[in-house]
Amino acid sequence: MSATLVRVEGLSGGYVAGDGALQDVAFSAAPGTVVAVLGANGGGKTTLFRALLGELPIATGTVELAAAPAYVPQTERSRLDFPVSALEVVLMGAYARTPWWRRLSAGERAAARGALERVGLADSARAPFGTLSGGQRQRVLIARALLQDAPVILLDEPLSGVDAVSAALIEAVFAELRGEGRALLIATHDIEQARGSDRVLCIARRQVAFGPPGPTLTPDVLRATYGAELIVVPEAGGAMAVEHHHHG
Repeated sequence: MSATLVRVEGLSGGYVAGDGALQDVAFSAAPGTVVAVLGANGGGKTTLFRALLGELPIATGTVELAAAPAYVPQTERSRLDFPVSALEVVLMGAYARTPWWRRLSAGERAAARGALERVGLADSARAPFGTLSGGQRQRVLIARALLQDAPVILLDEPLSGVDAVSAALIEAVFAELRGEGRALLIATHDIEQARGSDRVLCIARRQVAFGPPGPTLTPDVLRATYGAELIVVPEAGGAMAVEHHHHG
C-alpha cells in the first residue's frame, strides 16, 4: 500500500442476495489524487462508498485502504432538527478515537475550531447547524472529516446545491488536501467537475471505465454511464455540454 491509499479489485455487492447494485469495480488512488466517481442517479456511487466504509451488507472482491476513510454525506440528507451547534457537529469527527467514558479533550476542541477556520466558518462555531445555509452546512461536514485526519476522504456530491462562495472555499480545501498527500473520492453527476479530476471512475451499476479524464470521458463511455439521462450538445472542438433529468 506504499504507492496507493485505495486499491479495489473485482468489487461486487448489494443490499440483499442477488441485488447486484454494484458489479466488478476495480480502481486505485494514489496519495494526492482526486478520483471523480461519475454516474447517474441510482448508478451505484453511494453503494461504492458504503463498500469502502465497510457498510455494504453483501460484498465480494478486494478492498484495501491505508486507513479507515472519512465520509462527507450530502448536506441535504443531514438532519436539521437536532439542537447541535456547528462546532458540536465537527467534534463528532473525534468520537471514533475517544473512549465513550472520556470527555473530548481541549486539544480536540481546539482542532475542531481549527477545522472550522479552515473552511471559513470560524465565526459560526456556536451557530445551530440547522440554521446554516446549505453551503455552510456542507463546509461544516467537511470540517468534521478534516478532524478525523484520514488519508482517504469520500465526498458524496460535495458541490451540489452550494453557493458560489462555499464552492470556492471547498475547492480550495480540496487543493490543500491534495497537497498534503490525501486521496479524495468525489461522487458526482457533473461531467465538467469530473474533467478537473486526476482520474474518473464511471459506473452504471457496473464499472464502465476508469482512467484520466481526457481519454476516459468519451461519448461512448458517457452514453454507457448515463443512458437515457444524457443530452449531448456538440460544440466547437468536439467538447460537449451535458445536462441531466435527475439529480445524481
